[in-house]
Amino acid sequence: MRIGIDIDGVLTDIEQYQLDCGSKYISEHFNKSVINGEKYETTDIFEINDDIDNDFWREYLPKYASEEPARKYASEVIKKLKNDGNEIYIITARYLTDRDDKLGINMRKTVKKWLSDNKIYYDKLIFSPEDKLIVCMDNNIDIMIEDKVDNINKISSKIPVICFNAGYNRQCEGNNIYRCYAWYDIYNIIKKLNVK
Repeated sequence: MRIGIDIDGVLTDIEQYQLDCGSKYISEHFNKSVINGEKYETTDIFEINDDIDNDFWREYLPKYASEEPARKYASEVIKKLKNDGNEIYIITARYLTDRDDKLGINMRKTVKKWLSDNKIYYDKLIFSPEDKLIVCMDNNIDIMIEDKVDNINKISSKIPVICFNAGYNRQCEGNNIYRCYAWYDIYNIIKKLNVK
């Protein structure tokens, strides 16, 4: 099988990072707190405008992109999946990676270094737009591991999606959607789907 794997929210816990660092930033600069902890975008979590959101990410994205650890057992499970004969495709829409300027080039280098530092194996790394369905179809992906609601709903119309559980995606349900809570959970779901 060809397995597509997202980075932010799947290989990392971006939900907790945004809540932790976002609440620190918003509290220190605007004396505000979390408004809705079950939203995907920081603009919605804290009810802030795009300018404040951009300022927050300008300060916190470099540290997140280079230092946030991979989820527990992600590397180990991906190696097991590869040893089982699967192909691993990392498919990310990480902010800036779609740009051809210096910022885009630097972020793509940062992503590659982070994957190496965290011992995340892959056969192919794809920097994609936000809508990943076309990328999955063009690369014959058999199953995608994703956390973003729009992507889960679109991709699951064509192929199975393992939805990495988060507060912002709890409403995602469907015939082709399999909810997971940890990386060994992913491994067991894929093994069961492979048997079918």
